[in-house]
Amino acid sequence: MVSHRQKRLWKLVEEGRLLKLKSYLKKHLDLDVNFSRGPKGWSPLHLACHRGGDAVLRVLLHHGAGVLQKDSKGDTALHVAANRREGFVLVGFVLAYDDLVLPLKNICPEAMDVPNSAGVTPGDLGVQPWSSRSTVLHPSEPDPEKEWMEKLFDECEDEFFETDDFLPVDEDEEDFGDWADRIRREYFDKKHAEAQRLAASSSGWKRKKSKQEAEQEEKSRKELHEEYLKREAQKKEETRQGRKRRYEERCAAAFHSGSSAPNTKLSYKDIPWPAPHGTVQEMVDVMLHGVDPKNVSAFRKMVLKQQVLWHPDKFAQRCEARLEEKDKQRILETVTALSQELNRRAQSVRT
Repeated sequence: MVSHRQKRLWKLVEEGRLLKLKSYLKKHLDLDVNFSRGPKGWSPLHLACHRGGDAVLRVLLHHGAGVLQKDSKGDTALHVAANRREGFVLVGFVLAYDDLVLPLKNICPEAMDVPNSAGVTPGDLGVQPWSSRSTVLHPSEPDPEKEWMEKLFDECEDEFFETDDFLPVDEDEEDFGDWADRIRREYFDKKHAEAQRLAASSSGWKRKKSKQEAEQEEKSRKELHEEYLKREAQKKEETRQGRKRRYEERCAAAFHSGSSAPNTKLSYKDIPWPAPHGTVQEMVDVMLHGVDPKNVSAFRKMVLKQQVLWHPDKFAQRCEARLEEKDKQRILETVTALSQELNRRAQSVRT
C-alpha cells in the first residue's frame, strides 16, 4: 500500500517540482521510491519518463530508483522513455533521447534488452545512439544561454538548501523554491516550444536572432540575475537576524533568567554559543550583527556589552560551579577565545 509520503513524492514528480522533490528526498532519506501506483502500475520513474522530466528522472536515479522495475504491461521506464518518440518530429525525439534514454541506458545498459509482456525490448523500439541533440540542432557550437541558466539555477539550489532550515514556511506565499521551480519550468517550456518551431521549419537550424531580440534577451537575463541577487541578499540577512535573535534569547535564558535551576549541570551544548558549530570569528560576527562598525559609539557599546558577558572571570563566577566536568575545560577555553577576539575587535575600533 502506498504511504502518505509516497503519495506526496508522486505529486511532486507529477508536477515536475524539482527543487521541492530534492528537498523532500533529502529530509526523508529512508523513503522507498520503487513503488507502483495507479491502473498502469507505474513507478515514479515511469511517470518522470512519461512527462519528460529529465532533471526529475536524474534525482530519482540518484535516490535508488530501479530502472528494471516493470509496470502492469511489463514495460520498464526505458520503454516509456523510448516511446516518447511517437508523435514527435526529429528534434522532439532527440530531446527525448538525450534527456531520458541516455541516463537510463548509462546507469543500466542491460535494460535495453529487457522485454515487456509483448516481448518487445527498448532496443526493438528503434532507440539509436546517433540521436544526439548537439548533432541535430548544431554540430559544434555550445549553447551559452543554456550553460548560463543552468549555472544560475545550480546557485539557486545551493542557496535554497543552505537557508532552508532557518526560514519560516508560509504555505500561502510563493517561497524561494517555488519561485525557482516556476522560473525553471517557464524557461524549459520556452526552449521546448522553440524546438517544436525549429522542427516544423524546413531548415532544422536555429533561426538567427535579430539584434533587437538579442538585446531584449540580454536585458531579461540581467533582470533575472539582479532579482536572484536581491533575493539571495535578503535571505542571507534574514538568516543572520534569526541567528542573532536565537543567540540573545538563549543568553537571556541561561544568564539572566531566575527560573533556571542553580544546581542544573551545564554541558558544552547548553552554553548559549552564538554559532554552536562555527569558529570563534563566526560567533563574534553573530554577536555584533546589526551594528555598523562605522558608527563607532554604537559599535563600542555593543562590543563592551559582549565583553562583560563573556569575560572569563565573570563567566566563571556565574557558571563554573555548574559546568559538567567532562566539558569544563573545553567550555572555558572557548570563552577565553571569545573574550580575546572581542578585545581584538575593540582595539581595532580605537586605532
